[in-house]
Amino acid sequence: MDKNTLVGFVLIGAVIIGFGIYNTPNQEERARAQHYQDSIQQVIKEKEELMKKQEAAAEQKAMMVDSTSTFFNASKGTEQFITLSNDLIDVTISNKGGRVSKAMLKEYKDQKKEPLVLFDGTDASLNIGFEGKNENIMSSQMYFEATNVTDSTVTMRLNAANGSHLDFCYKLIPNSYMVNFTVQATGMQNFFSPSVKTMTIDWKQRARQMEKGYTFEQQYTSLTYKPVDDSFDNLDKAKDEKETIQEALDWVAFKNQYFSCVFMAEKNFENATLESKMEQKGSGYMKNYHADMQTAFDPTGAQPSNFQFYFGPNHFKTLLASNDLSFADKDQELEDLVYLGWPIIRWINRWFTINLFDWLSSWGLSMGMVILLMTIIVKILVLPTTWKSFISSAKMRALKPYVEKINQKYPKQEDALKKQQETMALYSQYGVSPMGGCLPMLLQTPVFMALFFFVPNAIELRQQSFLWADDLSAYDDLISWSTSIPLLGNHLSLFCLLFSVTTIINQLVMMKQQNMGDNPQMAAMKWMMYIMPVMFFFIFNEYASGLSYYYFISSLIGILTTWIMYKVTDEKKLLAQLEANKKNPSQMKQSSLLSRLEALQKEQERLQKERQERMNKK
Repeated sequence: MDKNTLVGFVLIGAVIIGFGIYNTPNQEERARAQHYQDSIQQVIKEKEELMKKQEAAAEQKAMMVDSTSTFFNASKGTEQFITLSNDLIDVTISNKGGRVSKAMLKEYKDQKKEPLVLFDGTDASLNIGFEGKNENIMSSQMYFEATNVTDSTVTMRLNAANGSHLDFCYKLIPNSYMVNFTVQATGMQNFFSPSVKTMTIDWKQRARQMEKGYTFEQQYTSLTYKPVDDSFDNLDKAKDEKETIQEALDWVAFKNQYFSCVFMAEKNFENATLESKMEQKGSGYMKNYHADMQTAFDPTGAQPSNFQFYFGPNHFKTLLASNDLSFADKDQELEDLVYLGWPIIRWINRWFTINLFDWLSSWGLSMGMVILLMTIIVKILVLPTTWKSFISSAKMRALKPYVEKINQKYPKQEDALKKQQETMALYSQYGVSPMGGCLPMLLQTPVFMALFFFVPNAIELRQQSFLWADDLSAYDDLISWSTSIPLLGNHLSLFCLLFSVTTIINQLVMMKQQNMGDNPQMAAMKWMMYIMPVMFFFIFNEYASGLSYYYFISSLIGILTTWIMYKVTDEKKLLAQLEANKKNPSQMKQSSLLSRLEALQKEQERLQKERQERMNKK
């Protein structure tokens, strides 16, 4: 790197640091900013309260049912609750609207260490609409009567004036997070027109912030849906989005990072309009979800409309088992709610990473030790490719004196092609492939990327402490402060810092291994190898400490492995072996890649000569 470029980098760094210092607010400015923020929060709070009053007034007005209505008696009442329970979940059903009003998971805790509630009260709503001959039914405006009540079942009945009724039947499946939900009419043929074949579903929920880190949880919180006979999709995680889905849907999920509320239909959802809105940081919520859909309904009551809810964790094997509890003619693929990466990486996670993780977890070890052992096992599995890459680099280093002679022979830029050809011929003579160190490393990439996708989605790490980190699924803020610093926030993740430092050390070792120490052509790459770990620090500071811990351990093991390989490798013997290869070419295995590169260089030389001849003729 020349002097001007170096000065440029220094000036850029100085500007960035100076800008950060200049923009750090003093005490008075922080006080004004806090007052301004408090004012904004107050305005938002007042606006929300006003909207709630307006919605309540509109609902009250809508509930003023005419006295001649078939359901006049059901339009008035007092809200009461029935709780269905099994070993895993409590589901509370409200007689107002006949809907699920609360879902509480018994085996999981919120950030206050209390039983985790997915939604409650006004957080969620479900309105099912039916089109009648003379009037419509909106379930949210009606009071149902609870019948057939047991610990795990209840029928919410909407009684009509003529003795007919509409039943919402709930059944909590034992030892699962699944709830069967059936809608069936009895004796209501005269209420509906024969042409009525559908009912409307208006489902809403404000997804609560369940985890410590808002920014990290936001990346995994989305409205997700599965088209029939297709893979899942989701609305944008980073902005407000509203979309009308043309395909029929198997299910719609209001998803958080580690928990989901899934609504499934046996006869599919049609004409779905899905909407996701961002909630403000500090509000206690992540997203505001809304799904407006239609589905099949038989007004004669001969065929009930069957649905299912899943209120539970985004745990891969739990979701996989829940598929077996769903409709027999559907492969719900609920496990897709746990995002495990791109196809090949997902395959590695599904069949290797998850099973290895479960096996190690069964030993009763802490999650920190499980991650450590997983990293060691993965490093051992890829050791053959690591060794092959190291030996290839060692061969390149052994031939460095010969390469330097070629560089001295062709110092001019116009001789670059000849220098390259002679260098490649040298490698060919000694049976060395310049790409031999890169390809084995590329083969390792999917394995390491698999863990990158697995760790943030492993609910087993949630609220698990290790060393100074109190929650491996969130950032560790052993060092924190009150003022937010640009690009950094209000904390310093120690695992993230260790990961960044070991990455820089690992890059230095790699540069030495790849013989980049004094190569001016690789100067820009060297700078990038320094800059990337610094960028990682600012990015991963908000990420899960378990992920930073994994990368820290991986880098540390990488450094140790490289050091051991340096100790056991005698480069003088290696050079002697290369010299022997040169004397006896029949013992060498010619690299197909090297042969292609040589052929490509010869073709470039031919084209260059033809170009030169044409220019001479002119």
